[in-house]
Amino acid sequence: MTRWGRAVLVSCVVALAGCTPSGATDTTDTTAPTTTTRVPRVTDNSTRPQITFDPCLDIPLHTMADLGYEPATTHELAYPMGDYSFLGCMYRSTGPVESPRKHLLVILSANVTLDEEYEKDGEFATHTQINGRPGLLEINTALGGSCSYVLSTDFGTVHYLRTTYSYSGDPIPLDEWCTGFDDFIATVEPLIEP
Repeated sequence: MTRWGRAVLVSCVVALAGCTPSGATDTTDTTAPTTTTRVPRVTDNSTRPQITFDPCLDIPLHTMADLGYEPATTHELAYPMGDYSFLGCMYRSTGPVESPRKHLLVILSANVTLDEEYEKDGEFATHTQINGRPGLLEINTALGGSCSYVLSTDFGTVHYLRTTYSYSGDPIPLDEWCTGFDDFIATVEPLIEP
């Protein structure tokens, strides 16, 4: 997970702990993404490009439901940091209680570059591609159960941060932290415009 992402994820978890379903995104919206230009939910004071992919608006809720995430748990995130910005959504998986695993997922768009990301987190990042899009796979062993992919975009990057937990509270083996996550990302990646 990225250092930027860790700081944002900690803020996300704290924010989610105090949230109720009334703070969630409208779960009746099943419309496909639009190509209409819109004002981003977050801007900053930098000369960086504005973020043009908003996970909360550009990934349909029915798509997330089909992929195992509960639309009622959707929580909007927006972090203008002055010199760069993050905006995105947090979700919880819909697995049954008898399932051995549950997931907390954060998808964040940022106007930081893939090179900046690698410069910060290169010690636990490896170069990869999803659907031909350049990216990084980041596994920081200090963050148990966490797997992160960062994909390059025209405006910067999209960060996919997933933390896997067991219902029993037992630690998740390292080789399972990213299991199936690349398939999930390959499914939603086409929703990012170049």
